[in-house]
Amino acid sequence: MTKKLWFQVGTAILLTLLIIFMFMKVKSLFSPIVIIGQTIFMPLLIGGVLFYLSQPLQKWLESRKFPRWASILSVFIAIGLLGWGFYALVGPPLTKQVNLLVKNTPEIVKEIEDFTTYTLSQKERIPEIPESLKKTIDGAIAKIDTIAVAAGGLLIKFIQNVFQGVFLLVLVPFFLVYMLKDHERFAPFVAQFFKGDKKIWIRKTLADIDDTLRAYIQGQLFVSFLVGLMLFTGYFAIGLEYALLLALFGMIMNVIPFLGPYIALVPALIMALIQEPRLAIYVAIIMLVSQQIESNFITPNVMGKSLDIHPLTVITIILAGGNIAGLWGIILGVPTYAIVKSILKNIYAQREEIKDTATKSV
Repeated sequence: MTKKLWFQVGTAILLTLLIIFMFMKVKSLFSPIVIIGQTIFMPLLIGGVLFYLSQPLQKWLESRKFPRWASILSVFIAIGLLGWGFYALVGPPLTKQVNLLVKNTPEIVKEIEDFTTYTLSQKERIPEIPESLKKTIDGAIAKIDTIAVAAGGLLIKFIQNVFQGVFLLVLVPFFLVYMLKDHERFAPFVAQFFKGDKKIWIRKTLADIDDTLRAYIQGQLFVSFLVGLMLFTGYFAIGLEYALLLALFGMIMNVIPFLGPYIALVPALIMALIQEPRLAIYVAIIMLVSQQIESNFITPNVMGKSLDIHPLTVITIILAGGNIAGLWGIILGVPTYAIVKSILKNIYAQREEIKDTATKSV
C-alpha cells in the first residue's frame, strides 16, 4: 500500500499540514527570521523581476563577446537610461495630473456624495425594481462611507509603504548584480547535494522553473505595457481627464490576472461620470476593446501557452491567494501555482519513467 500514489500523496499532504500547524504553534520563535524575510522580500522580488527583464540583453551582449562585468555594467546603464527616459517623458505630465487630482479631490468627493443623495431620493420612484434588489442597493449605499474610509486608510498605508520601499530599494542593485553574475551557479549548487538520477531530475526541474518564471514575468509585464499604451491612447482620444494617470493604473492592475482590468475600470468610470456621463460608455468600450485585443492577440503571441492554466483555475487561485496573503497573494498566486505545477509535472514524469524502466526490465 505504501507504494500506491494516492497513499504517498495523502501522506505528503498530511505531513505538510502538520508542519504548518507546528510552525503556527511556535511561530514566535521564528519572528527574527520572519522580520529578516519581510525586510529582504521586496528588494529580492524587484531584483528578480529586473533580472528576468534584463537577462535577454545580457545574453545578447555576451554572445557578442562582452565579458561578464561589461554586460552587467551595460545592463545597469540601460536600466538607468530607460528610467531617465521614462521620467523625462512621463514625469512632468504625470506630476501635473497627480497635483490636479489632489486639488480636485474635495470636488470629486462632493460629486460622489451628490450622486449618492440623488440615488437615495430617486430609488423609491422606480417601482419595477424587485424588493430584493432594493435591499441590495440600500446595503451597498450604506457601506459607501465605510468603503471610503477604508480606501483612504489604504491610500495612506500605500504612501507609507512607498517611502519605505524607496529606502529598501538600495538593496535592489546588490541583488541584481549577484543574480546577473552568478545565476548559472544556482542549479549546480543545489544539484551537488544529490547523485545519479536525482541530480538530473533536480537540474531539469530547476530549469523548468526558470523557464516558467521567465515566460511569466517577461510576458506579463510586456502585455501590461501594451495594455497601458492602448488605454492611454483611447482615454486621450476621448478627452478623458487624468488619462495618463488612469492608464498607468490600468497597466499596473493588469499584472493581476483576470481581476486587474475590472479593478482598473472602476476609477476610470468614476472620473468619466464626473466629467461627462456619456464618456463612461466610451471608457467601457475602450476597456472592452483593449482586453479583447490583449486576450485574443497579444497574450497568445507573447506568452503563448507556456503556463497552460485554465481561466477557472486562475480565478480560484486569485480568490484563495487574496484570502491567504492579501494583495501579495493575488499578485504572486498564479506564478507560484505555475512553479508548483512544473514541480509536480516533473515528479509525475519521473514516476512514469521509473515504471517504464521496471516494465522493460521484467
